[in-house]
Amino acid sequence: MDNYNNALDLVMLVDDDSTTNYLNERLLNEMNVAKQILVMQNGKEAIDYLVKAGTATEDAPKFPDLIFLDIKMPVMDGFSFLEEYQKRGLDSGDHVIILMLTSSASFYDLERLKTFQKVKKHFAKALTRHDVREIMREYFSNKN
Repeated sequence: MDNYNNALDLVMLVDDDSTTNYLNERLLNEMNVAKQILVMQNGKEAIDYLVKAGTATEDAPKFPDLIFLDIKMPVMDGFSFLEEYQKRGLDSGDHVIILMLTSSASFYDLERLKTFQKVKKHFAKALTRHDVREIMREYFSNKN
């Protein structure tokens, strides 16, 4: 049984597909990856949350340790999110790992992802136990 003893404080799922969010949230909870899993329906909701988290007030929400980001979403897609994330300086000095989730990554999308330093990798939807083990081993081995 995979049990990471809630090694991470917060994982953010950014995806407009409720089925994918449900499956990913359930898997992450079963594997005890994080104390909290936050679901956002699009990039704008996620940016708004991260801007609040970046304020130095005592009621500011926590920054996530890990963000799973869908590429294709309404309102603000994954690429627009990444551009806004950089533009607002949310990527400066944080420890957030961003991984892309996609059901249909075109060659163009995959090449474009390479231009964003914060994006470590992409995974097919929905996450598998193998994916989660790999992510925890590769990016969070110090927390296991």
